[in-house]
Amino acid sequence: AVVSTQSGHYGRGFPGYNMESGDYDAGAHRARILGAHVGSYMQTLLDEDEDAYKRQFAVYKKEGIMPDMIEEMYTKAHAAIRADPVASAKKEKPDDYKPKSYKRQRMSLQQRKGRVAQQKAAFLALH
Repeated sequence: AVVSTQSGHYGRGFPGYNMESGDYDAGAHRARILGAHVGSYMQTLLDEDEDAYKRQFAVYKKEGIMPDMIEEMYTKAHAAIRADPVASAKKEKPDDYKPKSYKRQRMSLQQRKGRVAQQKAAFLALH
């Protein structure tokens, strides 16, 4: 079997891999997985632009999650997944559930002719 050296199995596609030296920094990969980049971005926004912080991290703020708590949040989530890896059952949808549809309702021939007549009348009233 031919093995490609371009696949992600060799560490090249992961954060923490340096293409030039060929070294892999597992600590950088771990920091990325645990959201250190999100925490630093949150801190930057908190220091520089309070409005952007409130807009982008409103749910985090509502939950009381601060930039220094991101790693702890992800660690707890990973521990919970390891404790019970089975996906929880989805809630049953009610019988009268109808998903949102943004398509226009199809018009009957009579409705289309009436709409054309209205548009004609409006056009002729302007001219």
